[in-house]
Amino acid sequence: MRMFLPLVIATTLLSGCQTADDGLPNDSRPVPVTGSAASAIAGDMASRLAEQIGPAGTTTIKMEKDKSEFAAALEAALKAWGYTVVTDGKVGKEAKPVELAYSIDGIDGQVLARLSTPSLALGRAYTATAAGAVPASPLSLMQRN
Repeated sequence: MRMFLPLVIATTLLSGCQTADDGLPNDSRPVPVTGSAASAIAGDMASRLAEQIGPAGTTTIKMEKDKSEFAAALEAALKAWGYTVVTDGKVGKEAKPVELAYSIDGIDGQVLARLSTPSLALGRAYTATAAGAVPASPLSLMQRN
């Protein structure tokens, strides 16, 4: 019993150190990504998305019209991979497009890029440099059923 009591006390004290948040800092905010950084991030994320959603040429991607440099870079990168990208909402009757949402947020001096479809979500942190952007984290992939 003497050995058990210190273990119970230690467990009780340590359990108070756990947090219930989602792990993301609260200072996340949308951030404009421009130029070579937008192109580098869009190119990397488009290639990772292409690995997950299937062959180009048979898949149409539908995304919201946005005038940001990142949106233009993402659209161009997806087209370079061979995907048909629709931004005006006009999709043929036969086509079942993959709905794509994206966001770019600034967190702790880095850029967090996220792409999301109804069946998966991708995310990665980047460090913007004068020459573009470099991944600052592994790719996060969540598949949904």
